[in-house]
Amino acid sequence: MTDSSDAGRCECGAAAGPLGECVDYYHAILAEEQADPEMYRWHTVVVCAYLLQHPARAHDRHLDGQFRMLQLYLDKGLDALLHVAAHQVGRNRRGARPGYDMAPLAEYAPLLQGGSPGPFRDGFCGLPFRDGSLVCDGYPAYGRRVGSIAAATVESWRNLTT
Repeated sequence: MTDSSDAGRCECGAAAGPLGECVDYYHAILAEEQADPEMYRWHTVVVCAYLLQHPARAHDRHLDGQFRMLQLYLDKGLDALLHVAAHQVGRNRRGARPGYDMAPLAEYAPLLQGGSPGPFRDGFCGLPFRDGSLVCDGYPAYGRRVGSIAAATVESWRNLTT
């Protein structure tokens, strides 16, 4: 007999939403961002939060930098994060070693090792989807929801005990 307690649940522990599991929401966000520059502003937050909530889908070597990026976002806001993200992209385009320049992120706590701390108090399966959009009630509301997911992600990782 199999355990059905995980049926309809994402690997992060979230119950599936109307679009499916978190991966379905993630792909929907990525697709919608491609045609919506305003929504794309939260791309880095979305990617970092998604991979930290689903570390089996991530490269371990990047998770610490992604964790620190979320902390920067929560501490200093979206514009500061966009500035650092643009610096990282520009640095990598100029042929520097791939990976993060950790100097702008040095003041933030490193990621604790020990596996995923899920379930998270807020995740992607809870995002509303209406009229074919995840920004169905405007950018400020979408930004607040993405920010809540980022905060829940950082909170859970900070509470992880090794």
